[in-house]
Amino acid sequence: MEYLRNVYDLLPPCRVPDTALGLLAEPLAFPAKAAVSFLYGHPSEVPYYGRSPAVYPSPIGNGSTSSRWATAYGHARAIVSQMTVDEKVNITHGWPGACVGNTGQVPRLGVPALCFADGPSGIRGQEFVSAFPAGIHVAATFDRHLMYRYGRALGDEYRGKGINVALGPVAGPLGRMARGGRNWEGLSNDPYLAGAGLGAITRGIQDAGIIATPKHWLLNEQEFRRRWSSMGDAISANVDDRALHELYVFPFMEALREGAAAIMCSYQRANHSYACQNSKLLNGILKTELGFEGFVVSDWDGQMSGVASANAGLDLVMPSAGFWGASLAQAVRNGSVSHGRISDMATRVLAAWYFLHQQTDFPPPAIYPSTHRHAPVDVQDDHASLIEEIGAAGTVLVKNVNGTLPLTKPRFLCVYGYGAPLKAGPWQNPDRYGGGYDVNFGWGTLNGTLVTGGGSGGSSPPYVVSPFQALQERVARDRGILRWDFYSDDPHAEYVNADACLVFINAYASEMFDRTSLEDAFSDRLVANVAAKCQNTIVVVHSAGIRTVDAWIDHPNVTAVVFGGLPGQESGHSLTSVLYGDVSPSGRLPYTVARNEADYGNLLNSTVSADYFPEDTFAEGLFIDYRAFYRDRVAPRFEFGFGLSYTTFGYAGLSAALADSLPPAEFPDAGVPVVQGGHPDLWATVAVVACAVTNTGAERAGSEVAQLYLGVPGSDQEGEEGDTPARQLRGFVRVGPLAPGETRQAVFELTRRDLSVWDVVAQQWRLRRGEYRLWVGASSRDLRLNGTLSILAA
Repeated sequence: MEYLRNVYDLLPPCRVPDTALGLLAEPLAFPAKAAVSFLYGHPSEVPYYGRSPAVYPSPIGNGSTSSRWATAYGHARAIVSQMTVDEKVNITHGWPGACVGNTGQVPRLGVPALCFADGPSGIRGQEFVSAFPAGIHVAATFDRHLMYRYGRALGDEYRGKGINVALGPVAGPLGRMARGGRNWEGLSNDPYLAGAGLGAITRGIQDAGIIATPKHWLLNEQEFRRRWSSMGDAISANVDDRALHELYVFPFMEALREGAAAIMCSYQRANHSYACQNSKLLNGILKTELGFEGFVVSDWDGQMSGVASANAGLDLVMPSAGFWGASLAQAVRNGSVSHGRISDMATRVLAAWYFLHQQTDFPPPAIYPSTHRHAPVDVQDDHASLIEEIGAAGTVLVKNVNGTLPLTKPRFLCVYGYGAPLKAGPWQNPDRYGGGYDVNFGWGTLNGTLVTGGGSGGSSPPYVVSPFQALQERVARDRGILRWDFYSDDPHAEYVNADACLVFINAYASEMFDRTSLEDAFSDRLVANVAAKCQNTIVVVHSAGIRTVDAWIDHPNVTAVVFGGLPGQESGHSLTSVLYGDVSPSGRLPYTVARNEADYGNLLNSTVSADYFPEDTFAEGLFIDYRAFYRDRVAPRFEFGFGLSYTTFGYAGLSAALADSLPPAEFPDAGVPVVQGGHPDLWATVAVVACAVTNTGAERAGSEVAQLYLGVPGSDQEGEEGDTPARQLRGFVRVGPLAPGETRQAVFELTRRDLSVWDVVAQQWRLRRGEYRLWVGASSRDLRLNGTLSILAA
């Protein structure tokens, strides 16, 4: 056994099964499966060595990105220089405390414990906090301004509760798998849209003085076997270098550019190396290529080794000491981890604290369990109005026959479906609205209106305005009547005098498991049965991701369909503002809705493997969602970016020009140092595209989401075999609201990064020479204008 302790850090790290720990005097601080596999009969991991390149040493943060970072580093270094090794170790791991995560403190130097809390759409498990729309719903707004306001309101609530670190926003999972259990937490499966959201929300949170933690870095695209278990190692997400950069790293670059002071690493393996000890991802890409100045924190219990994770770039382990604590101090003293590395870890944590000015007038944590009596700490402010606004802006109208919507003061409505009222008992677990892990495993629907998903990313609403409540308010105001049935999939009564029948269904998803279907038999029967009796059936789908609708979408009596997303606490008010025409719908689908589940091909299900070292090879490369549908010539039911309005819009006058008279260089200037977010040249505007958007309707004002799609030279066009998707989103602008007949310009600024591909040989972003194709329109397939942009050799 002593031999094992001496070789831990020479071998790839992995946890020893709990059943093995009884053979040892104490749990292995730095376990090495290769050395102990003979005890348990596990297969050797030696064949997997080197699949993820080794990048050492871990870069030392220096604050060179900006004067603000430099000042923060100056303060942090002054404090860390006075610390003992044990004090440095204390602030690099979690401790027991009131918050979801708590760092150690150094009282003699005035360093407090930092409070970490979930989640990306609201403070989970607390009272007098708001439940904001989920990330996928915010993405459906295609509105950067709303994304920023969302982040700022979240940050204000975190600050009001004395929480230093907000565990969000989310761009991992990106949403590669259609049935991924956590896709709803993220900001769409398009890296450009996800990046825009991640950057804006990060900026908003940090403008409130809170450390944002974009997560999960990186490739955490499925829930099944995301962690080590008795079955063996976690799933390995095996991805090529170009797809890694252009799809999965791409969104995080925006958050880093906006100053993200923390990043959370993920559970699973990446190219056979656990993400929280993957030196390529942490040292190589995050801290070197992208110049990250902040700290890397593990997902909770996501650390899989001691010395290996420290040297690979992990700075802080949560929620306990994990494999660090006294063992890390010993590793520093014996030279396994350098004094420079432990100092850098502590400095990065404190630099983030100083960067957000939390050393001055920051409130103490006001985090309490539901069983603790305390005075209310109300941080809701007027966020309900913003939540309602975002809820409406992210609502997507996908079918509207003959102007069924908006409703015009209907006097008689029938309301059907389990998704219309509140769930009868959603608070069995005070920390998990709707249901905790002990009860929600495998749920496909929620028996009540759906406003958030399950797991750590869920919110804790102070109240929920259900669709039925909001409809009652409207109908009562208009002196009308309602009839309802929330139970049956075949309501018995038939009301021929009803103006409309509204059917409410949903699609649930949660952390801890992936979805098993994108449809639901009970819900589909309900819609079909109501439509058979009601000639004006309006279907509202609240969904935690993709929900296929071909079982009933073409029924002649289904006259309107609304994708209501996950709108947060003001759900009913957001929805009725759209249904009644107070707001013209302008939400757009942040994913593709297929006609059949099989149309997603290999990207439908998570990879299910019983192997000890399970693998998921991302063989599709860059071709996910709408990119794959276009390549494979598969017609979707509703394409990425699609959404209807109560008015119509016209496009005209496409123009495109380089921002400089001289053509840009092929690669960024090697003489310019990298700052946080990547090489500064990547963010320079290279070209500007513009067009005019006109409200061509005669009656209603409305907003249009103009979308720019780009085809780089060498892309898969018109049947050609290319190495790049034919069309990639590279710009969007919400134009409006426009009055009937009003015209405004939509302007898209294209940066070097927007136009570049990742060159796996040069290990740089490269501007290909040639003709770039441009399309502007209302969705990824409704493209109204087209043109070209030429970038030639200098």
